[in-house]
Amino acid sequence: MIRKVGYQWHLRQLMAQREMFATSDLVPKLAERGITLSREQVFRLVTQVPQRLSLDTLAALCDILECQVADLIEVTAEQVAERRRAGEAPLLRAAAPSAPRRAVVRRPDLS
Repeated sequence: MIRKVGYQWHLRQLMAQREMFATSDLVPKLAERGITLSREQVFRLVTQVPQRLSLDTLAALCDILECQVADLIEVTAEQVAERRRAGEAPLLRAAAPSAPRRAVVRRPDLS
């Protein structure tokens, strides 16, 4: 079993709770806190789950929305069984690198 960790991004929901329905509403509020993002960057921040986010931007969002980090990011974790294909050997986690093996060339049977 492996533990798969993910997260859910709740920025859009928190904005809606504070009656901020346009992504462009965030641009000047972020700028007031020293965060300069284009309208397109803010749109992606609101509509997509960010893969990378600076702590300065995260802190500014929390200040603007008067919330905590845990309100914006919900961490999810679940146990997932490792999948193997039929006839496949189990995965070796920390296998040492092996030396190349010499190929053996055999002649076809001429009988």
